[in-house]
Amino acid sequence: MSARKPSPSRRSFRLVLFCGVLAATPAQAQRAMTVEDLLAVRTVSDPQISPNGQLVAFTLTEASLDSNRNISRIWVVPAGGGTPRQITNGPGNDRAPRWAPDSRSLAFISTRGRGAQVWRVPVTGGDAERVTTLAGGVNDFSWSPDARYLFVVSDVKWPPVQEVDRRNGAYPTEARIWTSLMYRHWNEWRAGTRTHLFRHSIPDGRVIDLTPIDRDVPTLALGGRDVAMAALGTELAVVYNPDAEPAISTNNDVFVMGPDGTARQPITTNPANDHSPTYSPDGRYIAYLAMDVPGFESDRQQIMLYERATGRRTSLTEDWDRSVSAIRWMPHSRSIVAEVEERGERVIYSVEVPSGRVSRLLGGGMNSDVQVAASGEFLVFLRQSATAPPEIYRADAAGRGVRALTRFNAGLMSQLDLAPAESFGFVGAANDSVFGWIIRPPRFSSRRRYPLIYLVHGGPQGAWLDQWHARWNYALFASRGYVVAGVNFHGSTGYGRRFTNSISRNWGGLPYEDLMKGLEHLGGLPYVDTARAGAAGASYGGYMIYWIAGQTTRFKALVAHDGVFNPLSMAGSTEELWFPHHEFGGSPLSPAARATMEKWSPANFTSRWSTPLLVIHSENDFRVDVSEGFQAFTAARLRNVPAKFLYFPDEDHYVAKPRNRRLWWGTVLDWMDTHLAEPRT
Repeated sequence: MSARKPSPSRRSFRLVLFCGVLAATPAQAQRAMTVEDLLAVRTVSDPQISPNGQLVAFTLTEASLDSNRNISRIWVVPAGGGTPRQITNGPGNDRAPRWAPDSRSLAFISTRGRGAQVWRVPVTGGDAERVTTLAGGVNDFSWSPDARYLFVVSDVKWPPVQEVDRRNGAYPTEARIWTSLMYRHWNEWRAGTRTHLFRHSIPDGRVIDLTPIDRDVPTLALGGRDVAMAALGTELAVVYNPDAEPAISTNNDVFVMGPDGTARQPITTNPANDHSPTYSPDGRYIAYLAMDVPGFESDRQQIMLYERATGRRTSLTEDWDRSVSAIRWMPHSRSIVAEVEERGERVIYSVEVPSGRVSRLLGGGMNSDVQVAASGEFLVFLRQSATAPPEIYRADAAGRGVRALTRFNAGLMSQLDLAPAESFGFVGAANDSVFGWIIRPPRFSSRRRYPLIYLVHGGPQGAWLDQWHARWNYALFASRGYVVAGVNFHGSTGYGRRFTNSISRNWGGLPYEDLMKGLEHLGGLPYVDTARAGAAGASYGGYMIYWIAGQTTRFKALVAHDGVFNPLSMAGSTEELWFPHHEFGGSPLSPAARATMEKWSPANFTSRWSTPLLVIHSENDFRVDVSEGFQAFTAARLRNVPAKFLYFPDEDHYVAKPRNRRLWWGTVLDWMDTHLAEPRT
């Protein structure tokens, strides 16, 4: 139940007063965080180094309660350090900055005009000009090396004339007709729509569909950066799923073709997921990420090398028990920079080519979106932790000399009493070592005992990381005087392949045992009062909340966000059907798989429910349908269990709009306060 989704479309025009001018003075007492503080965080994302190595472009997003939207703009900062500068302004949102090859201008996606289109702005200042006018808008794009073309990903009506059109005739309707699966995805209806790759000519504006086939190119699901171009511009690599029914298949493959779309052919034949191709600067290889197990979206990802001259494929990381999330070539083509989740952190490694020898470059917190300067002299990346929102950092090519290039949130953070995430461990199910994070509340005193909020992550193949979580923010949960803890139970990522794979067909088994043993461990700490504990989780975490409700009365309050209540009904309403088929051993049409779904279904244990339950679900959640929440709430009230339903008609699997986020946090924290308050004496 991957949380991967299509990239979301990302203040007044002024220079920012930099380096923490608003920082609190030593005389100012730090205070507990509020939801207003969370909404005031300015989110830095998508750093891009200019080809000449002088500037870093990025997107800066701010939440506006007044307009109830997240406003994103393009900024630049000197790569050697200096004052950031905003370069886009106006209506709509701006995101995805991409440098022209001469470093003199930036193209970006903006919704300022008719839908999402590519615009272009000089770096030295001036008005932006629209470049594309594609009817389906722009999802993503990249430059050709010679700056003559943009390769643009856009939605198209496919086929151009459809049955519903013929039946409507002169009287159009909003109806849809479909005959295949994946008719909706994440939060949008996909029936009658395909994603295609187009080539847009800069000189004359001519547009060509390079992939006029009945497939989503690049892939709609489970991909990464899935359009790549050889350094000389002579070849393109794209990713798509060639299978007849992609909803039940993870068989993404890498295809190469000419820059005009001709001679398309696959270079992978693996029936599992292959994606994120990237050409070596010397042109010898295409590196890409690959899984082994067909139908398993969370299988370990290896770095593969495809030698273009011979067609030979080899794994660089076959013997490394880690899953690689993203890759970048170094300019000399002798190594690849890899992002790896590892024991609750996101770590940057160097992987030598062709030996596969790995060396750790950067760790501590969550390091991601690494970019390599064309000179090979330095790296730029995002870094965050439980006490620091993402900012742009720089290091040399060996990971030394780390320093921040942006500090947009330094002033705000200096005002807040934020405790770091502390790692803890215990012996969990199957006598395996299990780890988690604990966060202490503001104004912590070791002489007090605090109620506990126990967080359960989603995925289920996911993990709690040392990160500034935009939705499940540890500090905000702790702000009202709670100890906050999250356990990376069996099934979590970053602890080896066997540990991750152990949750499949075992949803309520090993993970639940880990959570209960983790609760026992926390109860042994002198400052944690597990007699006043609440639990909360989303997606699979929401499933586990429903499961906990039928297995134990150890908790005084429960919160389930977009959770799976009944695996049988979820398997018939979700869009990525490979997920329940793998997790439960098949579709509900299989007696064995159906038995597994019934075994681990919270719906079968509602007769034991008694713990107060807050259910949260959203109408546009196509991953876990809103009916799952309706069923759970109905079961609770029929049992006379105290329950509340928070419903969002305009959100999906995540809650993103600022006013909705404010409402979500107020409702959740008040629910916990109501049921975990210290008894009056």
